[in-house]
Amino acid sequence: MAAFNAVRFRVKPGRDQEFLDAHKSIAQAWPGLVQANIIKTGDRSYCLIAEWPDMESCVTARPAMIATLNSFRDTLEDLGNGLGVTDAVAGSVVLAPK
Repeated sequence: MAAFNAVRFRVKPGRDQEFLDAHKSIAQAWPGLVQANIIKTGDRSYCLIAEWPDMESCVTARPAMIATLNSFRDTLEDLGNGLGVTDAVAGSVVLAPK
């Protein structure tokens, strides 16, 4: 069954384009990635949603995802509440109504 991961970010003022540019090559850098979208959720706030064939593929790609994060980590603000600069979740699809 397919799996998804979602990561929430808040970008430092004036650094949005650097943040977006850092994601332009993820299709080649993240093995197994089916699709990914970055959604602007507010002023300097973004959410990345990525689709994987299965949870194992998502887990296998984590080192590559972390390497990408490390390439733009300095563009991010701490989200607070002990989260650090990202709020990430992942899991397998349990219902696909469409």
